[in-house]
Amino acid sequence: MELFLKIAAAALLVLMLFYLWPVYKQWQENGPKAQKGDWQAAILPLGAVVLFVILLIMAVR
Repeated sequence: MELFLKIAAAALLVLMLFYLWPVYKQWQENGPKAQKGDWQAAILPLGAVVLFVILLIMAVR
């Protein structure tokens, strides 16, 4: 039974990828383009999350 569930999950994953492929291509062609300063805007919250996780790890020790 477990093998059947794994095969069914894999089949559903393949079907989902097949269904979403046209949407992916459309986003790649017509999606928003990166502007100057976008990376700095993304790095600031990511850095804050990393520092918060480090703070939590240090608090548990």
